[in-house]
Amino acid sequence: MPGMILGGRYQVQDKIGTGGMATVFRGLDEVLGRTVAIKTMLPQYASDPSFAARFKQEAQAAAALQSPYIVSVYDWGKDADTYYIVMEYLRGTDLKSGIRKHGALDCKKVAQIGSQIAQALSVAHKHDIIHRDIKPQNIMVQPDGNIKVMDFGIARAKNSHLTQDNSVLGTAHYVSPEQTQGKALGPTTDIYSLGIVMYEAATGQVPFQGDDAISVALKQVNEQPKPPSQLNPAVDPALEAIILKCMQKSPADRFQTADELHRTLRDYLAGRVQAVNNATALLPTNKIESGTGVQPVKGGTASMPRVERTNRYRPQSATEQAAEMEAERERKHRRNVILGAIGAVALIAAIVFAAFSAFGSSAAEKAVPSLVGMMQDDAIATIREEGFEVGTVDPVASDRPEGEVIDQSPSATSMRPEGTRINLIVSKGAETATEVEVPDLKNLSPEDAEARLLERQLIPQKGEDQASDEVEAGKVCGQDTAAGEKVEAGTTITYHVSTGADAVAVPDVIGDDQNTARDRLSNGDGQFVVTVEHEYSSSVAEGRVCRVEPGVGTTLEKGSAVTIYVSDGPQPVQQVTVYDVRNWPYADAKATLELYGFKVTLGSGPADGVVTYQSVSGSAPYGSEIVLTTEPSHSGGGTDYGNGGSGTGTGTGTGTNTGDSGNGGQTGNEGTGETTGDNGSSQTGSGASTAGNGAYTN
Repeated sequence: MPGMILGGRYQVQDKIGTGGMATVFRGLDEVLGRTVAIKTMLPQYASDPSFAARFKQEAQAAAALQSPYIVSVYDWGKDADTYYIVMEYLRGTDLKSGIRKHGALDCKKVAQIGSQIAQALSVAHKHDIIHRDIKPQNIMVQPDGNIKVMDFGIARAKNSHLTQDNSVLGTAHYVSPEQTQGKALGPTTDIYSLGIVMYEAATGQVPFQGDDAISVALKQVNEQPKPPSQLNPAVDPALEAIILKCMQKSPADRFQTADELHRTLRDYLAGRVQAVNNATALLPTNKIESGTGVQPVKGGTASMPRVERTNRYRPQSATEQAAEMEAERERKHRRNVILGAIGAVALIAAIVFAAFSAFGSSAAEKAVPSLVGMMQDDAIATIREEGFEVGTVDPVASDRPEGEVIDQSPSATSMRPEGTRINLIVSKGAETATEVEVPDLKNLSPEDAEARLLERQLIPQKGEDQASDEVEAGKVCGQDTAAGEKVEAGTTITYHVSTGADAVAVPDVIGDDQNTARDRLSNGDGQFVVTVEHEYSSSVAEGRVCRVEPGVGTTLEKGSAVTIYVSDGPQPVQQVTVYDVRNWPYADAKATLELYGFKVTLGSGPADGVVTYQSVSGSAPYGSEIVLTTEPSHSGGGTDYGNGGSGTGTGTGTGTNTGDSGNGGQTGNEGTGETTGDNGSSQTGSGASTAGNGAYTN
C-alpha cells in the first residue's frame, strides 16, 4: 500500500493504525498539498458487497457531520479493489493512552472532555447517526487540549436500510446494556458509553472488568457501578452524579439528549451546583411509596422527595441511587441466581450470534486471545499458537513493568479470520522526566503565553475564559499550575484568558435571527443564559428578534438570564360580521358596532337622528372604521299629503297620512298642481307644509 496513489490524488505513506475493518495510513493530498489520514477497508471485507455498501454509506454520513469536535471526512472512493476514506489528519494522543500514562484526570478536565464529546454527539444525533462505539481509544486529545471524536466505523444512520447486521458489539467495557442485549438503539446508548468514558477518566479505571468480553457485557446488564468517589475520593459529588445518571441501566433514566448532558456539564463547569442537582435528581418508579405525593414522570423517574430525620425533603442524587440500588441488588442476589444463569445463557447466545452476524461467520474465524497483562514474548507466542500473526509492537512510556502488554488490537474475544495480524502496545517503563519551572503567564497574550510554555517543553492548553477586574480582556488572567512550580517536561499547563470585568452589557440583537442572537448573547461561554419567546410584531420581520428583556445596553453579571422575543410577523387579521344598522337610532347603532370592535364615525346628519347609510356592510377586519349618515327622526305628530291619501284640488286640504311614522295632523299650505305619489297615490300641493319650525317637502 505505501507509495500507491488512490483516486489519482492521494499518496499513501506510512501505516499509523489498524482497526477491526480497516487500516489507517498517513497520506498526502497531492492536489491541496496537505497531510491526510487514509482509511482503507481490509481485503477480506472489501470483497463483501454488504460491507462495501456500508462503507460507502457511512463515509457519506460521516462527511455530513460538521463540528470542531468531530474528525472531518474529506473524500471517499474506490480504486481498483480498494475502498478508502480520506480524513483529517490529527496530531496528539488518544484519551486511553493519556489515562494510562497520567492516571485519573482532574474533575474540571473530565467535564471539559465530556462536554466536547457531548457536543460532537449532538451533531451526529441530529443527523440520525448513532456512533455506537464511544470509547477513549476513539477520542483524540489534540495539543491544544481539545478533543476530536473519531471512527464512526460501526455507526449507523437510523434511517439506513443496511441494518440487518447492526448488532455489532463495540468494545465490551463501554457498550450499553441494550447494545449488549441486541435491542434497538437510540441516542441514549452513546450517552451511556460517554458516561463510562468520563468514569474512567475520573478514576483511572473502567467500572466493569472481567476475564473476557462476555463476562464484562453481563456486568453491564446486571451490576451497578461503584460510585467514582469510592475509587477516587477527589471526584466531586456533582460530577459523580452526572456520570452515574449517564450510566443508568434504563435508557429512559439517562440524560435524554446530548444537548441536555452538555448543558449540565456546562452548569458544573460554571459552578451552578443547584442546576446540576436538579438535572441529576432521579428515583426509580417502583421505589415511590404511596402517600408521598410524588408522581412518576416520563421515563419512569420522578423528582424524589426523600424523607430525612428532619422530615424535610431533598432530591436523591444519582450517586445515592447507585448505592441504594447496589444494596437492593445484594438483597435480591440469591433469588436472581437461577434467573441470571438462564439469562446469561440466552445473552451469550445472542452475543455470539451478533458477532457472527456482523463479521460473517465461517469456519476460519476464531476468537482473538486476551493478551493484556502478558509479557511481550509470551503474548507473541500465544498469538502464533492461536493461528494469528504478529502485527506491530509499539512501546510506550508507562508505569506498568517494562515489556508488559498494555493494549491490543483487535480486542480480545472478537472474531477474526486465522492469520489476522494482532497489534500490541507494550510498556517500556516509566520515563525519567526532566523537571522545569512553570513561567508566570499573567498579562501575556495567548500567543506569547503558549510560546513561553513551549520554550520550557510544556504543553499549553487554553481553558475557559474568565472575568477579571485586574486584567484587560484578551490577556491571560490565570493559570491552573502556579508560576514557579516545578513540573515534569511535557506537562499540560492550562491558562485562562480575561473577558474583562464581570459585568457585561446586553448587546443590541434587535433584528438578528434567533441563532445569531443566541450566539452573540452566550458569546460561546455562557455569558448570558438565553431564553427564547415568540410574539407578534408589525414592525419586525418574522424570525427576527423584536424585543430583549432586560433591554439592550443593560449591564448584567455574566450568567444572568436574558429573554429574546422573536417576531411571528404581524398579528393575523380577524374578520368580524358587520350588523346592518340602517333605520336604527344613531346612538344604538354606534354602541353596537363599537361593541364588536369597530371604530364608528358620524359622516353627516344629527347625532340624535336615524341611520340612513353605513359605509361598510357584510364583514370587515376587526378595528375597521365605519362611517354612518343620519337624518332627523320624525317621531311625533303631523298631517301631510302623500302616501296616506289622494286628491286633487287647490287651496287648503286636509287628510290623514301614515308615512314617516307620523300620525298627527298638520295643515298644508295652499298650492296648485297635481302630482302622482308612490304606488298610484295622488297628492295635491307644491308648497311646503310645516311641522314645528322645519320645512318638509312631500
